[in-house]
Amino acid sequence: MKKVFTILLFLVCVLAYTQEKKTNWSFEFENINFETALLEIENKTNYKFYFLKDWLDQKQITASFKDENLETILDEIFKETTINYFIRDQRIILTQNSVIYNKLPESFYRNQSISSETNTQEASAPIFTDDQSKSASNSITTVKIGKANKNSNKTTYSVSGVVKNKTTGEPIPNLGVLVKEKNLSAITDDNGFYEIKLPAGIFLIETSALGVQSIKTRVVVYNDGELNLQLQEDHQLLDEVVVNAEADKNVEKVITGVTKIEIEGIKNIPLVLGERDILKVATTMPGITKTGEGSSGYNVRGGKEDQNLILLDNAVIYNPVHFFGIFSALNPFTSGEANIYKGSIPSQFGGRLSSVFDIKTRDANTNKVSGEASLGPVTGNLMIETPIVKEKSALMVGARASYSDWILKKLEEENLKNSEATFYDVITKYNHRFSEKDNIKATAYFSKDRFSITSDSLYSYNNLLFSAEWNHNYNDKTEGSLYVSQSNYEFNIEYNENENRDFELGYDISETDLKYLMNHNLNSKHDLQYGLSGKLYSVLPGNQKPLGDDSIVERFSVPREKGIETALFLSDNFEINDKFSLEAGLRYSWYAFLGETQQRTYENGKPKNEETVVDTLNYGNNEIAKNYGGPEFRVSSRYFLKPDLSVKASFNSTYQYIHMLSNNTTVSPIDTWKLSDLNIKPQKAWMASLGVYKNFDENTYELSIEGYYKKSKDILDFKVGAELFLNEHVETEVLQGLGKAYGVEFLLKKDEGRLNGWVGYSYSRSFFKLDSQHAEERVNNGAYFPSNYDKPHNFNLVSNYRLTKRYSFSANFVYQTGRPVTFPVGEYEYQDAKYVYYSNRNQYRIPDYFRLDLGLNIEGNHKIKKLAHSFWNISVYNVLGRNNPYSVFFVTDSGEIKAYKSSIFAIPVPTITYNLKF
Repeated sequence: MKKVFTILLFLVCVLAYTQEKKTNWSFEFENINFETALLEIENKTNYKFYFLKDWLDQKQITASFKDENLETILDEIFKETTINYFIRDQRIILTQNSVIYNKLPESFYRNQSISSETNTQEASAPIFTDDQSKSASNSITTVKIGKANKNSNKTTYSVSGVVKNKTTGEPIPNLGVLVKEKNLSAITDDNGFYEIKLPAGIFLIETSALGVQSIKTRVVVYNDGELNLQLQEDHQLLDEVVVNAEADKNVEKVITGVTKIEIEGIKNIPLVLGERDILKVATTMPGITKTGEGSSGYNVRGGKEDQNLILLDNAVIYNPVHFFGIFSALNPFTSGEANIYKGSIPSQFGGRLSSVFDIKTRDANTNKVSGEASLGPVTGNLMIETPIVKEKSALMVGARASYSDWILKKLEEENLKNSEATFYDVITKYNHRFSEKDNIKATAYFSKDRFSITSDSLYSYNNLLFSAEWNHNYNDKTEGSLYVSQSNYEFNIEYNENENRDFELGYDISETDLKYLMNHNLNSKHDLQYGLSGKLYSVLPGNQKPLGDDSIVERFSVPREKGIETALFLSDNFEINDKFSLEAGLRYSWYAFLGETQQRTYENGKPKNEETVVDTLNYGNNEIAKNYGGPEFRVSSRYFLKPDLSVKASFNSTYQYIHMLSNNTTVSPIDTWKLSDLNIKPQKAWMASLGVYKNFDENTYELSIEGYYKKSKDILDFKVGAELFLNEHVETEVLQGLGKAYGVEFLLKKDEGRLNGWVGYSYSRSFFKLDSQHAEERVNNGAYFPSNYDKPHNFNLVSNYRLTKRYSFSANFVYQTGRPVTFPVGEYEYQDAKYVYYSNRNQYRIPDYFRLDLGLNIEGNHKIKKLAHSFWNISVYNVLGRNNPYSVFFVTDSGEIKAYKSSIFAIPVPTITYNLKF
């Protein structure tokens, strides 16, 4: 019996010992808060927690553990928090951010002797805070950043965040974030985001920007973390406010040939009929011109009008103007920024040879209702923005319309009285920020023009586009953006001269685009940008149908065309050393012309015409009829000769798979687009540029001189008298040849002081060469000849003088060489008929163009507490009444050839515009 009792006692002791030393536990947590989870752990184990309830997050926990040790369980439930823990005996002590050490690291005393400037403090060393320092200044708050990890081997940590306007909720760009004791700083980007690298420890972070409250925040850095700030506007009475956060960007940026349009500044530039116009201001910059005042296209560095990619919130806009280019179709009140790449084109962009107009609408105000309005002699403009969810989402709507018809009705000319000229455009944008990591933006835009000037035909055209983007920050080094867009352009002509012959003509083109873009900061030397894109083209080349039941015109339609264009791209902004930086990019594009389609083949070495047709090939729906593609290289470099003096060089190669069909000397709204196919090759080009950039007088003056040389291949031109519209076989009417362009651009700019503005001058040449063994496909005997838009000299002076804080004068002077034209130089008789003999193509020029515009700008009073702020603009366009010819044409009258010239604005045009901002 004694032995049995001894055995039982032994088993009880073993059981009690086992229970005492149990180390693995099982738990099921489902939608419970932290405090409940800790109490459940206490009840099931012999451990006791010590903590402050304020430290615990109120979010719910859902987790499952089976036979896990206590450290694993605690690591998992505290993983997404700033809570650390320390276990001693049966006690678990929780801490916020910091780690409790039971002994100091061996290197601790050695680290204390190292100067903080070396930035080599071991990450596992504890951080000691002085409570007295926290109360040294009541205006300085202390914020703990990150969660300490004693096993971390990092020497620096990322402190990042977003700085917003506390009143409006809008991000604050170009704000300095400083850590003076470490001589470190960062600048917020357009989204208010900043990032700064700091070692573990205690630091004082300061903000600095004109017009914004400056604050100091004490941070205790344990690990990577966020510090988001909300700042008040700081209204101060200053003699002059100068914002020069990007004053040295022209010297510092690696890429060449970038023009940035300051949207707010264009209100002081006198323009026709008082309309603020982003694109017209762009033409005052070197290297960007128009064929004439009535042209809807733009020529960039000797390129054709169809060689510019014009984007509105990443969606293509095919015709960005109203009424033949007199007005812009882009609303200045909703526009945020406009960057024009005419030299180094980033690898994410493709499909055009000459330039990219990257225009962004601004985000809507997420904090309060605001808006802007203007009233001019022929147009009105209204923009309103309102929060949907305060500080998270907002909606902006802008609308413009013309009311010029009433002016036409007042004119004495009978033909003009019966004319029509109207347009309108509407844009809306929605932006929503889900978190600091995710936001979405969506834009919808529609514009429409209708006009009939002394004509029996009614012309109309419209743009329709939609775009959406999703931006996501994966971590402090990587962010991605997904873009989806749909663009459509169409025109229509109604002919009403004869009831039996009335008809309607139509055309449309659309494209659907998808792009994913990644930005990755690899390290302090490399910034990577990569992604892929694809777009689907759909083109209705033209259709004709009778207008009215009595019309005898037959229906006719050219078969629809389809094409797909895809690309992969990668670029690296590589900082080789403090002076030399390189941005190298590669883009591989691939294009396919798709069925359903019929494609002719022609005899090799013979002109393409009806007599040389060999066969007609048929392709089924979405079958590839022809494909093209190849690599595109984008390289740009910058070298600092001095801190305010740099030299840059770049090389670009590009493909373009779509062409504009226009045999006019200037582009018009009824020009059509044609996809590359079996018989029309894509355009190709390369361009090299070299420039010097210098800032003077503490960035008050910017100076740049840049030269370029460009060669192109398979550029589209047309045979004399070509019939392009409603032609099923356009390849028989076109020619493809070589092009070259070169030039030098000079820009001197002053943004500060009472007198500011810029002086721009460019010397540029642009030539084509159409050579063939067949005379009908050869122009000017196969030699290079000037393009329609070749204007060697182009000079612009834009200035604004501020007389007082409310009154300023502005002036705009333009001089351009007259563009080339082809003149009749004689006549001859053939078989008893007289014919006109013309000179070589573009052998002569129309008279030079020059114009002076003057304006007076009157600001309302600058009271802060005011319902609305007003602005008056009084301007005179073409003060000198210069009769600048838009075009020159010839008419045979009674056997005599007579020359005429047409002008758009041959007299001074005065304007008064009232603007209101609330």
